[in-house]
Amino acid sequence: MSEYITLSAHNLHHHRGQREIIRNVSLELKRGEVLGLLGHNGAGKSTTLQALAGVLQIDSGRIEICGFDLKQHAQEAKSRIGFLPETPPLYQDMRVDDYLTFCARLHRMQPADIAAALIQTKQRCGLQDCGTHIIGTLSKGYQQRVGIAQALIHQPQVIILDEPTVGLDPTQIKEIRMLIRELGDAHSVILSTHLLSEVENICDRVEILHHGRLIYSDSSAGMQQHGQQPGFIVSLLTPPTISVLRAINMVTQVEQLSPTQFKILHTHAINSGDIAVPAALLTLAAQHGWQAQQLVPLKAKLEDVFNQLTQDS
Repeated sequence: MSEYITLSAHNLHHHRGQREIIRNVSLELKRGEVLGLLGHNGAGKSTTLQALAGVLQIDSGRIEICGFDLKQHAQEAKSRIGFLPETPPLYQDMRVDDYLTFCARLHRMQPADIAAALIQTKQRCGLQDCGTHIIGTLSKGYQQRVGIAQALIHQPQVIILDEPTVGLDPTQIKEIRMLIRELGDAHSVILSTHLLSEVENICDRVEILHHGRLIYSDSSAGMQQHGQQPGFIVSLLTPPTISVLRAINMVTQVEQLSPTQFKILHTHAINSGDIAVPAALLTLAAQHGWQAQQLVPLKAKLEDVFNQLTQDS
């Protein structure tokens, strides 16, 4: 992943009446990264994304898109943004091709470039056979694809998606997730969601927004390890006694889950990536013929981590 910063926000504040919706929010988005913005309903996710997309003017703070200040150089910055609001901005009585062509013109694309961009965007979004269809006759999943397509048609460096899978059925959710993950390979993507499964499946990094302020930032994998003592579950077809497993250096707890399956917790191994205990176990298994079949690292449930973080804050 390139370290090139495509979006940066510094000390964003926004009020609605007397209520502060977002306060002191700062974040960065790198090229080739999918960033998930998590939070309960009312946490300020949509307001933050609207501010980043330039459709909502913040009270204070600074936003830069690919080096362009969003306030001082709005046209240059916005030309590099693709935005899908929570309710896709679709004209239900337009054909897909006509609508996407209209969106391309709004983004001031050259007429000579629009035809090729239309073909490419429909292909990326799985809309090849839908060009002449009226948008209102499409399923909700395909309407969501059209919404993403309008955010892509001008080839922006930054794509901002607000709840892109809300209201979809499981099959549609899976298809949209695959599309977003593919977009992350060529663009920078930031999406808001309250579905933790989306974070697990498509996001490289996580930011948690709570009552308008960011309270947590880490990789998706790091979030799953938050507060989790290192350990693993291992299956041994010829199992030893628990006391033998407890005697392994750095092992702190052993729980027998079944006649052949054990949960083993251990301390962190300094400068070895926490592989010392599993390696020691596998060495012993080979020496004593325990026939180790499966070794799976323990991960915290994202729901538990999210609830802990938002409650602690």
